[in-house]
Amino acid sequence: MTAFAPDSLVLNRKLPLWYQVSQSLRASILGRRPHDPLRLPTEEQLAEHYGVSVLTMRQALKELESEGLISRHRRRGTFIEPGARRGAPRRLLGSIDAIVAQQSGERTTVLGHGTAPVPGELAEHFTDLDEVVTYRRLRCDGESGEPTNWAENAVRPDIAAGIDVADLERWPMTKVLRDVVGVRISRVTDTVEARLADPETAELLQVPLLSPILHYTGVTYDDEGRVVDVARIRYRGDRFSFSVTIEAE
Repeated sequence: MTAFAPDSLVLNRKLPLWYQVSQSLRASILGRRPHDPLRLPTEEQLAEHYGVSVLTMRQALKELESEGLISRHRRRGTFIEPGARRGAPRRLLGSIDAIVAQQSGERTTVLGHGTAPVPGELAEHFTDLDEVVTYRRLRCDGESGEPTNWAENAVRPDIAAGIDVADLERWPMTKVLRDVVGVRISRVTDTVEARLADPETAELLQVPLLSPILHYTGVTYDDEGRVVDVARIRYRGDRFSFSVTIEAE
């Protein structure tokens, strides 16, 4: 039986290895295509794939099992749950793969894209540019089809030249930038605040006008310190939670 092929991962030795592995594998599971196999490779094969010990891999799989994303059967192997979907709040420990995992697992429709003047509220991030390439996307629950959030990304034109719009219907922007375009991401700065739904957001998310939403802004920097992407995402207040864990050194 053919096994599911997870994405690769570059480990950050400053963060718990099991956590990074679980988040990378989680993103692969939630972003899988319908025809991809449900069976995962063995613990030993996964450990070799990620370059970690079997004990570390086992801890990562235990985390995914507790979320209901996988099931483990003695002598049969480990399988992705067919109805696997995002559930509990994500714990973000500073990993880019955690951000990718948080954004994965929903059906995405690209509403439009094109070149536009740098919006005034983003001018501080693109001081050397007059224009950016914008992408507008609507994400819906994979099972019910209910809209959960919509996103606007402003991307540097030189970076956008390497983006295939079709990839944005399969993967989050962060993953496309890093794994497809090849951007060396150094950090992502997140801000989450409460706002009221404007007319466009109310229509897209199918919520009452002026109802509470969560407004997320993610600023992505490359290894030269440049801002390469600013994401502004409006989440339905009843469908999103955000959790950050601070680890003691």
